Amino acid sequence: MKKQLPVEFIFQLFSLIIAVIIIHAIYVSIIRPNATAILEEQAVQINTNPDYVPERSVYVVIRDFEQEACFILALWAMSLMGYKTMQTVQEGRVLQLDLIPINQGTSILPEDAREFSRPVQALPEIQQSFLLPRALLTALHRFRSTRNIQDVSNAVRAVCESESERLDSELAMIRYIAWAIPSIGFLGTVRGIGQALGQAHKAVQGDIAGVTQALGVAFNSTFVALLISIIVMFLLHQLQLAQERLTLDSEEYCDVRLVRHLQT
Repeated sequence: MKKQLPVEFIFQLFSLIIAVIIIHAIYVSIIRPNATAILEEQAVQINTNPDYVPERSVYVVIRDFEQEACFILALWAMSLMGYKTMQTVQEGRVLQLDLIPINQGTSILPEDAREFSRPVQALPEIQQSFLLPRALLTALHRFRSTRNIQDVSNAVRAVCESESERLDSELAMIRYIAWAIPSIGFLGTVRGIGQALGQAHKAVQGDIAGVTQALGVAFNSTFVALLISIIVMFLLHQLQLAQERLTLDSEEYCDVRLVRHLQT
């Protein structure tokens, strides 16, 4: 675990940098130029045709800085969830291995614990750090030292519960991002309303273009932020579900493949 922490931190840092570069490049090269061209064309159409109704463009809706920040955070959160999902899938593959090779009806005595722990200890170092091998080794060592099956069952449950709590705590950054996205959208709302109030004197004189544009910033930022937040929260709950299934399947694996075969 000590070796994985720096790797995960470096991944978080570089994924944030890459997300900023990708999203900002898309905004500079595609979104903002198209949004500017569409707004200029709509302004010309409005001046020449009083009955013209401008259409709502996606480029105009997402062109502001708040929407760009929301997309950066969303891409960052998705990269972090992808990293966690990859780890969960790798641990799930270990569940397909026969780590306790025992025939049906055969019992495991305390004296046999060391022999049955050898296939688990023969796994690669990275796989030995996974939940299932750690739970199996803990159970076999506990059975060899205490010769109590109930202690073995409690030890397996404790390892799985502690792993579940650790996985849940490591999602704190993703939860913070999911909370920050709508908050940034509300900041855009406040900024847009403030700009609209600052141009209220022009609206009194009959020029409402600045007020409507500022209100568009306010509503567009909230709309985009809430939409992105819904997607991020859905993916986060799917990741939590996969991690919870991993811990439950690991505990069931230990019970079916090991604990029920123990005999004192």
